[in-house]
Amino acid sequence: MTPSLTQMTTATAVNDIELSRPATVKIESEFKEDPVHWLGENNAKLNELLLKRGAVLLKGFDPLTPEKFESFIEAASGELLLYKNRSTPRSVVQGRVYTSTEYPPDQVIPLHNENAYTHEWPQRLYFTCLMASETGGETPLADSRRVLSLLPVDLVEKFERLGVMYVRTFTPGLGLTWQETFQMTDRIQVQKYCQKHGIQVQWLSGGRLQIKQVLQAVLKHPVTKERVWFNQAHLFHVSALEKEVRQEIGRTIPEDELPRNAFLGNGEAISEPDLQAIRESYATVEYAEPWREGDILVVDNILFAHGRRPYSGPRRVIVGMT
Repeated sequence: MTPSLTQMTTATAVNDIELSRPATVKIESEFKEDPVHWLGENNAKLNELLLKRGAVLLKGFDPLTPEKFESFIEAASGELLLYKNRSTPRSVVQGRVYTSTEYPPDQVIPLHNENAYTHEWPQRLYFTCLMASETGGETPLADSRRVLSLLPVDLVEKFERLGVMYVRTFTPGLGLTWQETFQMTDRIQVQKYCQKHGIQVQWLSGGRLQIKQVLQAVLKHPVTKERVWFNQAHLFHVSALEKEVRQEIGRTIPEDELPRNAFLGNGEAISEPDLQAIRESYATVEYAEPWREGDILVVDNILFAHGRRPYSGPRRVIVGMT
């Protein structure tokens, strides 16, 4: 066992802010070429540390091939998940390892818990850096427990009672198609999938699909039993779009047919003060550090939200989910 990992799991003089940041584990040189070998000696402690801290950054491995990365994930957590009910563009790199979200490099991806807008989500996320960008490109993290604790009590009570309604309208040329989202090409297949998972379906003119689903705003971790803020209301809400983009879309698309939007679970609009409070809570606890090639970041998707900062120069970060 590496001394740094033992030290991290037995440390006692750690304040609350440090506990809500990812733990950093430096890999001994003897393991730098073989992360699966390292895992064989340290997986139990990694699991323990992940439950306590919510995210663990492993530093010191040689850059991994996608094949080695997939093997590492399988050794740590078993079979990888398919990326289903998608909301962002990604490409397959190897098996069930994907590119991280393929958004333009000048744009911010807000902090979020993966797939919190769906009925099912991954428990863990694994990221590794194959190529670090020249500037920026960090994957910021935010402790979902602290985000919840910083929100006004009345806001939390309202969202917890009503939930969040996600509305998505699939219009050709605007974001993902419904075929890409559901990885299906048949309308009946999609309708059966949605019916099974409590998703309301409406077919609009031109073969366009609109779906609505009400889901939780607050979640309890299945193991630690801690309550966390777990939704994507602030990301799906139309206000997350840049003003110019929102104006351009508004010229041709009715507001009730936007590519995506979020409401309270009863259909009421989410107020601007509530959205501001949510975004401020994320900003207050956000933490990030630069990627280095070979880094592996393991995230408990319930305990921590993640995002992406803008960057310049080539960047290649890949992800697997379990």
